[in-house]
Amino acid sequence: MTTNNTNPFDKVSGSAGLVKLKGLLLLLGGIAFIAVILVKLEILGVGILFALIFGAVFLYLLFKNPILGFFMAIGINFIILGLGRYVQGLPLGFAIDGIMVLTFLAIIFSRFRERVDWSPANKDITILAAIWLGYCIFQLANPEARMIEPWIAGRGIGFYFFFFVILTFMLIDSNKKLDAFLYFWGAFSILATLKGIGQMLFGVDTAEQAWLDNGGAETHILFGKLRIFSFFSDAGQFGGNQGYAGVVFIIYSMAKKGFTKIFFLTVGILGLYGMMISGTRGSIAVPFAGFMTFFVLKKNVKVLSVGVIFVALIFIFFKYTTIANGNDQVRRMRGAFDPNNKSLQVRLDNQKILKGYLASRPFGGGIGHAGDKAQRFLPNAFLSNVATDSWYVLIWAELGIVGLTLHLIVLFYVMGKATYKVMFVIRDPITKVKMSALISGTAGVMLASYGNAILGGMPTALLIYASMAIMSNPEIFEDPEYQIQTPLIAAQR
Repeated sequence: MTTNNTNPFDKVSGSAGLVKLKGLLLLLGGIAFIAVILVKLEILGVGILFALIFGAVFLYLLFKNPILGFFMAIGINFIILGLGRYVQGLPLGFAIDGIMVLTFLAIIFSRFRERVDWSPANKDITILAAIWLGYCIFQLANPEARMIEPWIAGRGIGFYFFFFVILTFMLIDSNKKLDAFLYFWGAFSILATLKGIGQMLFGVDTAEQAWLDNGGAETHILFGKLRIFSFFSDAGQFGGNQGYAGVVFIIYSMAKKGFTKIFFLTVGILGLYGMMISGTRGSIAVPFAGFMTFFVLKKNVKVLSVGVIFVALIFIFFKYTTIANGNDQVRRMRGAFDPNNKSLQVRLDNQKILKGYLASRPFGGGIGHAGDKAQRFLPNAFLSNVATDSWYVLIWAELGIVGLTLHLIVLFYVMGKATYKVMFVIRDPITKVKMSALISGTAGVMLASYGNAILGGMPTALLIYASMAIMSNPEIFEDPEYQIQTPLIAAQR
């Protein structure tokens, strides 16, 4: 029998390691490296040094907790386009791509000693997202596409949907994580509205003014009044996204109590207020369609009746009265109910032009080749000089009638199946409310996207993709108590 006589107090650790030549050389080398950076690059060197430290800490935490990458993508998704007004020349558009890649690597390496179980992502929506991604990749061979650069710029239309759905299935798998997602989203929504209120009360800052002077004023200063855009890409995206938050968080608050309920209600109310001050007429479709969807999901005649009456009163207020017309936001929202609105007529005329052009182009003109955004690549091309406005018109112009049909099939299949589960499968009332909130918000965005390109823009896109994944798999959020009471349904799951 052997005895281990090693004294643990004799081990060399901490500062004692500097007694050894190797430890001392490493310390001196590190100090010298930092000194060179600071001397040569001065203030820039300090920035690089802090970036390296932050990057190292972030990677350590990410590979230890991959869900951090999910939340980081959501956060960047909110600020990336607004940040472009302040930081010029950096490839900010690839930030989300990088975070997604790192998050997938983190999932793999966090379970390096065991095989990663990808079965949570083995769902209908994943298959549909893969088909959609395949069609988007096929667009590289579209004979109408003239350059690959616009396709790269518009890559998110296929790649983000597919990969973010998988990440959501893999990482958001409990009520605690679902609530964390909503808290994170809610915090950014509050900040967005507060930023919008600041623009309304105090005006824009220097960088935002420069953006307005370089073309933004054409669509964001109407009759001398600023359309509020917060830190979003434009007022349309701001209004639509805040209306989306308003619907989701007000309904979600019904599943909460105490301070949490107050927080969610606050986010919802501020969201609807942000929608109003954006001056975006089409965004009002989000709460209209969203709350009507919720009333239907309740399967309660009394609730549905009260809801219909409430929505009808709001419609009458905007359509048939001039009450509060002195308020710029109300007056502009009222224009959404005028069928003779000049903006609507221009959009319909543009759709007629596109209809003739696309009649012989079933696969469209190519991803990234239509609308204002295409002018930086192809300023003189036909599609670059026809405003698309609507998200569905944009899909139609870039991916053709084949792409539009496939896109609508995916959306309505996911919405239809999620609605069926909430109405006839899920028994847990709390889960019903949570899933109804996501379904209703998505329904509102889908309708509003006919008037504005909301659905596929940042930050709405990743929120929609995550919501679609969550509401496609509501069973994992259901209280086990209700599954026990319904053994047949539990067995089927």
